[in-house]
Amino acid sequence: MSSQPNNLSQKASLLILAAICLAALILPLSFSAGAVATPIIGRQLGGSTTSLIWITNAFMLAFGSSLMAAGALADAYGRKRLFATGVGAFALLSLMLAAAPSVFWIDVLRALQGLAAAAALSGGSAALAQVFEGQARTRAFSMLGTSFGTGLAFGPLLAGFLIEHWGWRSIFLFISAVAIAALLFGVPRMHESRDPQASGLDLPGATTFTMTLVLLTSGIVEATDHRWNSAIVLSLLIASAIFAALFVIVERRVKRPMLDLALFRYPRFIGVQILPIGTCYCYIVLLVLLPLRFIGVNGLSEIDAGILMLALSAPMLVVPSLASWLTRWLSPGVLSGTGLLIAAAGLYLLGRVGIRETGSALVLPMLMIGCGTGLPWGLMDGLSVSVVPKDRAGMATGIFSTTRVAGEGIALAIVTAVLAALTQSRLSQLLTDENARIGTPISEASASLSSGNLAHAVLQLPGISRAIMVTQYGEAFKTLLHLLVAITLISSLVVFALLAKPGRSGAIVESGATLV
Repeated sequence: MSSQPNNLSQKASLLILAAICLAALILPLSFSAGAVATPIIGRQLGGSTTSLIWITNAFMLAFGSSLMAAGALADAYGRKRLFATGVGAFALLSLMLAAAPSVFWIDVLRALQGLAAAAALSGGSAALAQVFEGQARTRAFSMLGTSFGTGLAFGPLLAGFLIEHWGWRSIFLFISAVAIAALLFGVPRMHESRDPQASGLDLPGATTFTMTLVLLTSGIVEATDHRWNSAIVLSLLIASAIFAALFVIVERRVKRPMLDLALFRYPRFIGVQILPIGTCYCYIVLLVLLPLRFIGVNGLSEIDAGILMLALSAPMLVVPSLASWLTRWLSPGVLSGTGLLIAAAGLYLLGRVGIRETGSALVLPMLMIGCGTGLPWGLMDGLSVSVVPKDRAGMATGIFSTTRVAGEGIALAIVTAVLAALTQSRLSQLLTDENARIGTPISEASASLSSGNLAHAVLQLPGISRAIMVTQYGEAFKTLLHLLVAITLISSLVVFALLAKPGRSGAIVESGATLV
C-alpha cells in the first residue's frame, strides 16, 4: 500500500475521523432535510408534482449510482484526493442551491450534488480504513455509520428550525459551511493512499450500472403520474432490466470489476447487504413520508413536524452505540435481526394510529421503529468492512454504500409510487361515472396527495371534500405500512438465517474471493 499513514499520531487520526464523520453527517442530512423543504419550495417556486419528487430522488439516484465507481476511483487515484474533491464540490453546489431560481435548477444541482456526495463518502471511508487497524477500525466505522444515521435522523428538525427562522435556502448555506469545515480540518492531516493493483475506473460497468438505476428509478417515479402498465413506465422498466443484464455480463468479463459478483455466492456477504435494504423500508422512507404527511396533510409547521420526528430519530444518538456494546454477549446478526423485528412491530402499531393524530399516540410506534433500526445501524458498517481484505477497501465500502444509498433511492421511489397507487384506488371508488367520463385528473390528484400536497389535490378533485380526502389518504397510508411490515419481517428472517452465527473477520480473501 503506497503512502500508508502508519506514523500518524493519535490526535491526527482522531481529527481525520472527526472530519470524515462530519462529511458523513451532512451527506444524508442533505437528503432528509430536503424532504421537509420540498413543500415550501413548491409553494414558493411552483413546479409539478414529479419535478418536486426529483428534489430528493435526483440526489439519491446520482449518489447511489456512482458510489461503486467512486470507490474504484478512490483506490486507483487516491482516497485523500477524491475525498477533498467530493467535499469541496459538495460545498460549492450547496451554495449554488441556496441561490437556485427554479425547481428545474434545484433538480439539476441536486443530481450534481449526489455525484459529489459519492466521491466524498467513498474517498473518506476508504481513507478511514487505512488509518485504523483491528478493533479500532471497527469502532471507527461504527462511528461513521452513527454519523450517517444522525444526519438522516436530525435533518427534519434542523430543516424545520432553519426554515422557520431564515427560509429554506438557509439549509443549503448551513450544509456548505459544515462541508468547508470538514475540508479544512481533515484534508491537511490526511496522507494519500492507493491500491497499487487498482486498474482505474471500470467504465463499461459504471455506465451500465448507472443506466440501470436511472431507468429503474425514472420508471418508478413516472408510475406516480401514469399507470404501471403504461407504455412509458413499461419501456423504462424493460430498458432497466436490459442494462442490468449487460452490467452482469460486463462485470463477469473484466479483470478488475468494480463489483466482484463472485462475492454474492457467499451467505454472510449477502446477509450484510440485506441490512441496509431492511432499514430502507422500515426507517428511511418514513424520514421522507412522515414529514410530508405531517406538514402537507396534517397542517403542522416545519418546526413542529421536526420536533415530532424526534421520536423516530432520537434513538439514533444512543442505540447504535448500545448495539456495539451488546456484541460482547450477542452476535451482530442476532442483534440486527432482533432490531428489524422491533421495527416491524413499531410499523404495525403506527398503522393503528389515526391519520389525524399528531400527538402522543405516535410517539411509542416511532420510538420502536427508531430503536429497532438503531441496532443494525450501529453494526452494519463494521460488518461490511470485515468481509473483504483491507487493500480492497474502496470496493468494499463502494458495494455496501451503493446497496445502502441506491436502495434508499429505489425504496423511496417505490413507496411513493405505491402510496400514490393506493390513494388513487381509494379515491376512484368515490368518483361517479360522469366524473370518470369527463377525465377527472385523479392520477395527478393522487400523486399530489401522496407527496403531501393536499391543497393541490383538493383543487384537482373539487367533488371530494377535504375531510374525505384525508380519510382516504389515511387508509392508503395504513395499507402501505402493512406492506412495510411484511418487507421488514422478511428482511429480519433473512438476517437471522445468514448472519446469526458469528463469522470470522476478513473471511473473504483476495485470491479468487474465496470464503473460508
